[in-house]
This record gives sequence, structure tokens and C-alpha cells, in this order.
Amino acid sequence: MISGQLLRDSMVSGANNIANYKQQVDELNVFPVPDGDTGTNMSMTIGAAKAELLRLDNPTASQTADVAASALLRGARGNSGVILSLLFRGFSRGLKDKESANGADLAFALSTGVEAAYKAVMKPTEGTILTVARLAAEKATEAAKETNDAVTIFDIIVEEAKVALEQTPELLPVLKKAGVVDAGGKGLLVIFEGMQKVFHGEAIIEPDKKSEPVTPVVMTVRNAAAEYDGEITFTYCTEFIVNKSDKAKAALALRAYLESIGDSVVVVDDDTIIKVHVHTNNPGNALQEGLKFGMLTNMKIENMREQHENKVYEAKQMAEMDEYVPVDPERAFGFVAVAAGQGLHTLFADLGVDKIVSGGQTMNPSTDDILRAIHAVPAKTVFVLPNNKNIIMAAEQAVKLADRRVCVLQTRTIPQGLSAMLAFDPELSFTDNRLNMTKALDHVSTGQITFAARDSDFDGHKIKEGEILALENGKLGFTEKDVTKALVKLTNRLVKRDSSFVTVIYGSDVTDSQAEIAYEAIRTKVGNDIEINLVNGGQPVYYYIVSVE
Repeated sequence: MISGQLLRDSMVSGANNIANYKQQVDELNVFPVPDGDTGTNMSMTIGAAKAELLRLDNPTASQTADVAASALLRGARGNSGVILSLLFRGFSRGLKDKESANGADLAFALSTGVEAAYKAVMKPTEGTILTVARLAAEKATEAAKETNDAVTIFDIIVEEAKVALEQTPELLPVLKKAGVVDAGGKGLLVIFEGMQKVFHGEAIIEPDKKSEPVTPVVMTVRNAAAEYDGEITFTYCTEFIVNKSDKAKAALALRAYLESIGDSVVVVDDDTIIKVHVHTNNPGNALQEGLKFGMLTNMKIENMREQHENKVYEAKQMAEMDEYVPVDPERAFGFVAVAAGQGLHTLFADLGVDKIVSGGQTMNPSTDDILRAIHAVPAKTVFVLPNNKNIIMAAEQAVKLADRRVCVLQTRTIPQGLSAMLAFDPELSFTDNRLNMTKALDHVSTGQITFAARDSDFDGHKIKEGEILALENGKLGFTEKDVTKALVKLTNRLVKRDSSFVTVIYGSDVTDSQAEIAYEAIRTKVGNDIEINLVNGGQPVYYYIVSVE
């Protein structure tokens, strides 16, 4: 029999194990865009339960399972995290009112969780975490007819999960082509293996220092604003590389000049290039001085004051979401949207969104994050726009926890979210608005320009780390070397004969001048019959997001 205390310790051990291996699990993600966060999402999800479990003192198996299930549900991030929470909710139901658990209890608990997970996924795909959990549960159920020993049954669960994981490439061709197993299935196995150690009398696996705390990466490059916690003396973080001319002078002269117009000067000189970094109020002067030493490349200018204001704004948004607001009987509808970047926050707010949850690619908010935003909107019905396919399930889990009616629209991209808001009519009923806003999703095409986070062979494309990726309605369209060229080509592909409106949203890694150049290039390519709107979204990860209607 497994006591409640032993079950508690095993779950803590499982949480620590996935925290230690989250990076390895992240790297199994096949799609090469910088969103390989399966391990991170699973670690953060069960990590939320770990904190609550450690507060328990000599609990029953039922109490341990209940506390874990509740915390996992609220802390669920991304599709993998939601599925993990549903699997452990099965433990809560399967061990209800039990002091301890035998083998049959464990088999039944896992089977119950698998059933809930399959029901929650709109189109279950075999060769994923679902397959690994299902086959392990089926094997355990069969074995429980022969033995009721809990440790033996859990050993069978772990062994079958290993076998099932190795078979995932045979069920999903994309895994086989990439030469990897399913990331979610691997994450589940890592958690089970951490639990197994404790069941066999070993100590709880300790977390590596490098694994704490578990925080998703939200920026694609160093955040210049974060270099200063106090007052910002110079506004612009300026970086560039000088391809040295044959007669280039010593870089000491360049360093001396830069120190006269700013601070945080870094000048790295080698045989062929000079790498430059400086904080200054006159970035143009810095670039002009650099030209004296050779041709410039990789130029980048960031407004640190603006970045700092963005961070303050997002912190304020999160603080406001902590405020519970009761339902106002006079307020029929309210809105919550998920987005990253102050420009996008402002855009959604201008369209009538009440609360914006900071999040998106690489930074999936938890169910609890979304729930707090819902409870901060005093409306009888709150529409939620996830704006990312990996956030929809977490948003849907908030529906059953909210004290007001919640409708999660299936917005998978930022443009879909914007289109849905434009389709809302306050004079119409809930049913009509839900129908119209959902229909609006089919009338917008989405393009995204990002970069390859690693080498990959995906969907017939041989991709090198750092290459520019053009995504057409969520699918890889082509690769490019130049961001602007990729944007123009992608926009031209998205524009159809009946298209009339294009919105180009540029991110935090694109300067205003670069965006203007890209705008003019698109205008030249698509002609003057289509209205083009340029918006500073400030989003990370994606250089550009394009909406075509």
C-alpha cells in the first residue's frame, strides 16, 4: 500500500525530476520556431502543486491527490500542462476517501485521468502524451487482475510508458523524420520516474540549482532595459558590427569617442570585425563614427525608456488582475485577451478588451492567470480570446472555475483575436455574438515572421538555426535570409483577389525605421488598391505578424 505521505513525497520528487530535465524535454519539440516549451510548461504546472503538497503533514492518499489536482488545474500551462493536470485529476477521483492506495487503485486512477484527458482534447492525436498515458493505464489495469501490489503496478506503468514513448515516432511521421520521441510523453515519463524512486524507498529527487525557479523565456534577445534597475541616463541601447576596412585604425579611438557620448561601452576588436555596444542619446553619432572604421552590419537600436515603460505597464496589468470584481447585473459582456507587447495590449484595449493577460509564444499563462483576469471583469458573460493554439486548453479549464459565464473563443492567432473583437456588436445577444465572432475567424489569414531556434528537417525544409521562417496560417511556408524580404513575400502570398485590408504588426526586435521600409516594400508589391495599416505591437519572438482580410 502507498500511504498519503509516500504519495505526496513521490509527487514532489516527480516535480523536481521534470524541473531538472525540462530543457531536454523542450528540445524534443519538432517545430523549429522558438516555442519549444513542453518541458517548461509541464514543470511549471506540477511545480504549482509541489508548493501546496509541501504544506501537507501526514495526509491521506485522498488528501494528497485532491491538493495536487486542484493546484495542477490552476497552474496548468500550455496543452501539455493541461493534459498533465487532467491525468492527475484522475488520481483525485480514483483515490477519493482512501487512506492509502493499492495497485488496483493506481490503475483505476490513471485510467480515469486518461479518460478525462482524451475528452478534453478536441482532436486527440496518437503518438503523443495521450498515447503514452493510455497504454500505461491499460497495461496497469490488466496487471491489476493478477496482483494488487501498488509498487509492482507503478513499475508496470513506468515500463509501459517507456515502451509506448519509444513507439511514438511510428505513430507520428513528423517525429520519425526528426528522429525524436514525443516531448509531452517524455515529460510524463520523467515525472513517473521521479515518483518511482520514492516508491522504492529512495530519497526525494532534489532539484538542480539551475532548474530553479522555472521561468519561461519571453524575449528573443537580451532586454536592454533590464540592464538598469534604477534611473536610465541614456535612452538608446545601440549595437553594431564594423567589417573593418584594410586601413582601419585601432579600435581604441572608437572606444574613446563612444565613452564621450554615452556609457556601458563595449568594443571588441579582432582581425576582421569590431563589435560595438553603447548606451547613448545620439545613436546616429555612434553609427557615423563607426563608419570611419569600415562597413556596418547587424545594427540595432533599442529605446530603453520605452522598454522600461512596457515592463511597468505589464506589471500594472498583472497587479490589476489580482483584484476580484463581483458581477455587475447591468453589464452584459466583458472581454479578456492574451497578448504580449504593450502595442498589442493597447490595440486590444482600444477594441474594448477589459483585461489583457501578458503571454503568447514561449510564455503561456496558467489557467489561474486567465481565471484572475476573468474575475476582474464585472460582466455577466466574459469572452476569452487566447490568441494562441497552445493557450486555448488552459483558458477552457478556467470556464468551470469561474463564478460567471465564460465563453472561450478558438482564436489561435493575434489577427483572429482582433477580427473577433471587430465582429462584436453590443446590441446582439450572447448567442449571436458568439456565432458572429467565431465566423470572423475564418475571414482572416495570418502570417508570422520569426526565426529558427535550432537546425531542423521539417516538412520537406532543411532549416538552419537563425534562418528566417515565414509561417502561413500556422504552417511553415518558406525560409529566408532577410526579414524584410520574407515579410513582403509572405504578405504577397496571403493577399487574394478579394483581399482589401492588411495589418502589419511589428515586434520588439524591429525598429520604427525598419518597419517603415518594410511597409513601403509591401505597398510597392501589393499595389494601392489594398489598405495597409502599420502597427507597433512590441511583441517578442515574432518580427512581424500580418493580418489579411
